[in-house]
Amino acid sequence: MIFPQQRLRRLRKNGAIRRLISETALNVDDFVAPLFVREGIAEAQPIASLPGIFQHTRDSLKAEIDEILNLGIPSIILFGIPAKKDATGTEAWNPDGIVQQAITDCKSVSGDDLVIMSDLCVDEYTDHGHCGVVKEDGSVDNDLTLDLYKKIAVAQANAGTDLIAPSGMMDGQVAAIRQALDENGNLDIPILAYSAKYASGLYGPFREAANVTLENSDRKSYQQDWRNKREAMNEIKADLNEGADMIMVKPAITYLDIIAQAREITDVPIGAYHVSGEYAMIKAAGEKGWIDEKQVAIEQLTAVKRSGANFILTYFAKEIASCL
Repeated sequence: MIFPQQRLRRLRKNGAIRRLISETALNVDDFVAPLFVREGIAEAQPIASLPGIFQHTRDSLKAEIDEILNLGIPSIILFGIPAKKDATGTEAWNPDGIVQQAITDCKSVSGDDLVIMSDLCVDEYTDHGHCGVVKEDGSVDNDLTLDLYKKIAVAQANAGTDLIAPSGMMDGQVAAIRQALDENGNLDIPILAYSAKYASGLYGPFREAANVTLENSDRKSYQQDWRNKREAMNEIKADLNEGADMIMVKPAITYLDIIAQAREITDVPIGAYHVSGEYAMIKAAGEKGWIDEKQVAIEQLTAVKRSGANFILTYFAKEIASCL
């Protein structure tokens, strides 16, 4: 008699067999490295809550791109930190703004060997930290914000970005950005929509990295309620109908069920953002010696891919790429 459990045990007996029959394989092609570039600093600045991650100068960013290319990582996503912030985030669409300059710098190093994604939002650029124009009552004006997003999209396209990733969670943002790009002659620039972006407690280190503070409020009125699944599916469908070419789920590990269900309802590429808090918790526990940091990172990133993601935005990109 053959016992199924015995068969399974025989197929787990050593690492070579396990590797041979593994269902999901994590590799360097799965990674997008998030990078921060900051205006007005003389050298790269370490980020305390994101060990190993830096706010880059334009020069140190170029050196970072060289390292990423040598590791074979196929893509980065850029976040900009301007020297000057104001109520509407005007530096976000300044042709000489920090991200626009960084896009050009990255392209000068990588050419077409690296996909340059540019985050499109104004939270890093506003003095209040919200993702849009704030009204007198403290709420965000969705429609006025869309007008800003159009300007940013055109500025990033003119700078040479390969892909635009709007993260602000305004209603209609994908349609507005698609219209602005097309009218500017950028019909071939794809949009990666942050379609399922939850109002998570896991973004704290990112806000330190991007010098973002929220005054007297949070983003629960426009980011998604973390208790809801159907809401995410509706947002994904809406973004696809508006012209999104890819969709993203953010955060990743806490939302594997969302990634899996998104894969069931669409065949477009799905990205997942293994966010700053997810990275920082592994780093902190690893530093204490409570976990094997690299093993847990690889396990989590593999789980994200297993759930249905095509690619993963992760602060572990360089570190794990060097292990694979």
